[in-house]
Amino acid sequence: MLAAGIGDRLGGSADGRPKVLMHFGGESLLARHIAILRDAGLGRLTMVTGHNREMIEDEIDRLDARDFVRTVFNSDFREGSVVSMHVGLAALDPVGPFLFMDGDVLYDRRMIERLVGAGRENRFLLDREFLPGDEPVKLCLRAGRFVEFRKKVEVEYDLWGESVGFFRFSPDMARILRMRAEAYLAEGRRLEPYEEVIRDALLAAGDGVFGYEDVTGLPWVEIDFPGDIRRAETEILPLLRDGGAA
Repeated sequence: MLAAGIGDRLGGSADGRPKVLMHFGGESLLARHIAILRDAGLGRLTMVTGHNREMIEDEIDRLDARDFVRTVFNSDFREGSVVSMHVGLAALDPVGPFLFMDGDVLYDRRMIERLVGAGRENRFLLDREFLPGDEPVKLCLRAGRFVEFRKKVEVEYDLWGESVGFFRFSPDMARILRMRAEAYLAEGRRLEPYEEVIRDALLAAGDGVFGYEDVTGLPWVEIDFPGDIRRAETEILPLLRDGGAA
């Protein structure tokens, strides 16, 4: 899970806290993540920290979750998320499928259930109901094949949706992504978003390597702007099954 960013697009809405510590319904996003992931049967959460990491460490202690959460520090957290991706993947040696997640999302637990359930080892979550624009990261398919994974789309497609920012990858794909992220850093592309690395792997893969889960209709929001906080509180939180965490 990536939780290293500054969240500067929120202005002062986060009061200097990492976004994963923002509270909704009386619980931090981190507390919700831990409850949902534990309930789904995951054995450990590896979190990449950066901005005000001490606050995250304090929250882990408050939640008495040291048996479940370990942290790895990205000292270059002011750079692109590709750096955090590299730090996180370098700390892993997965022997089976694992989840790769953004930490700044309030979401329905059924999204995680879809990812850990039966299906292809490498897959995305795709929401077909979204407002087009330059902000959402789009996953595009044509004739059942993946043709794009970017914010700006310049290809033909017959199905598209917004990526939730949650993925499932195989150990082999973890190695591919780690090597590609290393190449980005070696090439000086340290300000790139991690989605570019996944895009490279997606477009280079043959048919049948990647799949997707259609989560259209399930409530979620990524917290990037002050308006997202209002939407999370007024629209998303009331729709979460079992409060989203408990």
